[in-house]
Amino acid sequence: MARIRVSVLGPARLEVDGVPARLTPLTTRLLVRLVAADGEPVPVRRLHRDVWAVDGEQPHAAQRHRNEVQKRVLELRRALDPAQRGDGARVLRTEQLLAGPAPETAYRLVLAPDELDCAEFTDLVDSALLAAPASAADRLAAALALVRGRPLAEAGDEDFARPLVRRLTALYETARRQLIRSRMDLGRHDLALPVAERMARERPDDQDVAELLGSLRARLRERHGRELLRQPFPGAGDLVVVRGDLFDQEDANLVVGFTDTFDTATEQDLVISRESVQGQLVDRLFGGERKLLDDRLQAGLRAFRPLRTERVQDKPRGRRVRYPLGTTVPLTVDGRRVFAVAYSRLGNDLVARSGPDDLRASLDTLWPAVARYGMYRPVAIPLIGSGLARIVELDRTRLLLMIVESFAEHCRRDPATAPELRVVIRPADLERTDLSVLGTYLRTALLPASRTSPDSTGIGIGIGTSTDVGVGTGSQDTGADAGDSGGAYGRR
Repeated sequence: MARIRVSVLGPARLEVDGVPARLTPLTTRLLVRLVAADGEPVPVRRLHRDVWAVDGEQPHAAQRHRNEVQKRVLELRRALDPAQRGDGARVLRTEQLLAGPAPETAYRLVLAPDELDCAEFTDLVDSALLAAPASAADRLAAALALVRGRPLAEAGDEDFARPLVRRLTALYETARRQLIRSRMDLGRHDLALPVAERMARERPDDQDVAELLGSLRARLRERHGRELLRQPFPGAGDLVVVRGDLFDQEDANLVVGFTDTFDTATEQDLVISRESVQGQLVDRLFGGERKLLDDRLQAGLRAFRPLRTERVQDKPRGRRVRYPLGTTVPLTVDGRRVFAVAYSRLGNDLVARSGPDDLRASLDTLWPAVARYGMYRPVAIPLIGSGLARIVELDRTRLLLMIVESFAEHCRRDPATAPELRVVIRPADLERTDLSVLGTYLRTALLPASRTSPDSTGIGIGIGTSTDVGVGTGSQDTGADAGDSGGAYGRR
């Protein structure tokens, strides 16, 4: 049986086994007229009147008209059945109507829903109206993709076409409105906006559409108050840059930087500042119970081999067991993960030392842990290295590029690491971070690159030597005056 496809949501066309059929204008109008009958038989007399646009009855020409219709029916059947397998007669059937004083020949077009685009369109929209938002959005998008223009375009404003055209036009408007609502329900206001904008252009006097468009734009402005950039990674999830507080990212797993000793003591700010990300981690996710955090860290660290243990006389304060940089401990907190990653060495003098090599190596070790333990949830990371324990060789823009580049390189090997990398930048750091450089990088440089080579934006992510950082007492948090997890490293 041939694969037949009749399309009338726009200029009419017929395909058989994927090959477009060439129809004369009259035969095309005949096809459209039969589709407009919506599965009902159409008498020869009415077919001739509607397809040939003849006014009034012409009894003396009835036989000629009948011959003209039969000629076009034969042409259409041949187009439907080029291999002569009987599909023409199956799809375009001849019937005898007995309503009048004498039987009258009529023709009926019988197509399955997958053989007629307007039938498939109707089924998709009807099922979407009863579906959950995600399923509804998928079906409605598929339905709207079938529409290429005005339904039954060849029929113009003919009386025979009006009922089906009205129904399809109303269904088209319903589908667009429901697609907007479904995407809004899914939080994808950015995908709903183009649909609403097109409706507003086509219906400038529709107050409901205008209000819907205004609501969408307001929601996007609200979201963009926090979201500064959103860009898909090729073959992976999205990169999102937001301003704000790391701990406010309640839908995401978190990355918190640690030193190689995984210290958590904040007493008198001698080892760890209470205002640092690590210090706030205790208060905001562990209810102030530092021992609970310590116990979980130590339990996770049992899976790693320490590098060495310092002597008490050499390091009288803080923890003395050192672990390799890049050691990542996943902590389960309220159903999500906090990835504690070591990227800095805390000296016996309580000064943290780190550098670009250390950060990149730590990031490269972090992402496999995120892929394995992150439950495929968004992962939020601060601008590691920009606080009091900053990596001084790299400015904030280069730190951001290094984080993104490392994640992108990992996702080339494992695209299912996370649906979203969310970089959280504190407002105080934002004015010193050039997001336009990141935008250029994302457009041009998401190609395999070594960690030492400059990216195609001309911004070299240089690798330097370790340096002393974080000396002195200070405060750092994740809110309006927040620093990054680097604030935990160094003497306070």
